[in-house]
Amino acid sequence: MAFDRGQDGRPHYWPVPPSVVLALLLLAILVFSGFLINVVSYAYHRVGLDERWAFATLLGSILGSWFNIPVARVPGTTTYEPLLVRVYGTLYVIPRPVRTGTKIVTVNVGGAVIPTLLSIYLIVSNTLLWQTAVAVAIVGTITHVFARVVPGIGIVVPTFIPPMAAALTAWVLNVEAVAALAYGAGTLGTLIGADLLNLHHVRQFDAPVLSIGGAGTFDGIFVTGIVAVLLAAV
Repeated sequence: MAFDRGQDGRPHYWPVPPSVVLALLLLAILVFSGFLINVVSYAYHRVGLDERWAFATLLGSILGSWFNIPVARVPGTTTYEPLLVRVYGTLYVIPRPVRTGTKIVTVNVGGAVIPTLLSIYLIVSNTLLWQTAVAVAIVGTITHVFARVVPGIGIVVPTFIPPMAAALTAWVLNVEAVAALAYGAGTLGTLIGADLLNLHHVRQFDAPVLSIGGAGTFDGIFVTGIVAVLLAAV
């Protein structure tokens, strides 16, 4: 048992030493991280990647989440601040432009580029051209309906809507490579329905840099593909 004295001078007893609590917290983080890695590796294995390529794809997604590729520049909104001017004793408030923005649109390597390239590979290798076109159109439409542009946050979509739509569509199309179709439909459908079809709302975002698939490794596009495969494999 450990104890220390608070500001009131009274001893405060801790049933478990802080070092043990920290060790347990780190252990929990490691166990949870290992669980996520195993889940993602299993999903990659289900779509047809061997263990070596599954690990390489996962590692590339994690490392690639730190890199964004600029693809476009779009005019942003102009920010104003009030300027007080006194003329002949009368005070006037004049809006003064502070920042005339130019927003840079980028594509995240780990959250968008790698999942898209993997989707294209799965589509071609499994000969799922027309099936993927149909599935992406369905998932993209459903995702776009539920997508909401929230200024200051980005494009928000209910977490399980795109992967559920992708898995159900893959089941209905009744193909042999159902996991591969679910992954491609979920990834490309989310990319098109949530991000690309909402680029015309870019001026509503406050950030000077907009990243497609760039809210970290487990962004909507990345997660949708993985969860779609898991649902399709049930």
